[in-house]
Amino acid sequence: MSKPKALLLGQIDHAQDSWNALSDIAELVRPIATSREVFIKECRSGKLDGVVAICDRAPSSLAVTGKFDRELIYALPQSVKFLCHNGAGYDNIDVAACSARSILVSNCPKVVDDATADTAVFLILAALRGFNNGIMAIRDRTWTGHVPPPPLGHDPQGKMLGILGMGGIGRNLKRKVEVFGMRCIYHNRSRLHPEQADGAEYVGFDELLAKSDVLSLNLPLNKKTRNIISTNEFAKMKRGIIIVNTARGGVLDEDALVRALDEGQVLSVGLDVYQNEPDIHPGLLSNPHVCLLPHMGTSSVETKTKMEEWNIGNVRAALETGRLNNVVPEQEHLSF
Repeated sequence: MSKPKALLLGQIDHAQDSWNALSDIAELVRPIATSREVFIKECRSGKLDGVVAICDRAPSSLAVTGKFDRELIYALPQSVKFLCHNGAGYDNIDVAACSARSILVSNCPKVVDDATADTAVFLILAALRGFNNGIMAIRDRTWTGHVPPPPLGHDPQGKMLGILGMGGIGRNLKRKVEVFGMRCIYHNRSRLHPEQADGAEYVGFDELLAKSDVLSLNLPLNKKTRNIISTNEFAKMKRGIIIVNTARGGVLDEDALVRALDEGQVLSVGLDVYQNEPDIHPGLLSNPHVCLLPHMGTSSVETKTKMEEWNIGNVRAALETGRLNNVVPEQEHLSF
């Protein structure tokens, strides 16, 4: 009896031994295609028939697949039953189309919590203290060597951090900023159990905006959350608020953010994600009070290794048991 096939999209960088070990239970295959158009043709040609599980090693897979939209999902071989995505966020996958085709989708939650929360802490401190302004003064050779460039920043102690999206990353962030003496409130789709909230106060959305000295965005991107922070929301915030986004660029209206910065409604910003990556709004690039990172929230050897191991673990579970270790929330009620 022939083995089922597992298709690798992209490049395994850290867990190659774990991927190779799957050869005991599956035929490991890779596409010949190097572009989306050719990959779709390859799928439709029958050359990838027999593939049961796809290991989507994003973001390197994007060069071949582009987004997993309806067109791509319906071009996949009929044998495909599992799509294992190597990331916590999965807004590039049309989950509804996968469900309609009886394809279950997994992602990599939990293993990214520490690294992403660490990145948020860095951006919070950088934005509060105005560190980017100082760094730019050194690089631009405008620092005189006597005092740092104005304006003075602020200490984190006693500041109210509003966490929009109190999932694993948000809860991890909450624990870490308390070391710096910050207080935390949060808003979620639903109130957490007190044990999970761990002392953070649940507030309504508008109350979160009004009370926060620093607002951290930690929510997934979907139709309901796209541009959830825009002009109307900035108007409800304290003047001089600080915004940090390590979630997805699409949850934050960058045009509105630039206007809020120019008007002084927002004092400083820390960003790891953007609406049109790798293109960044020129109003953000030119502002010394905006600390920018190139979407590197999970970019550590340890975290990337854990993500690959988690994802390959899902491929193994799919092949051995016909079930994933985890499925995305939209499919938790499904059983194919």
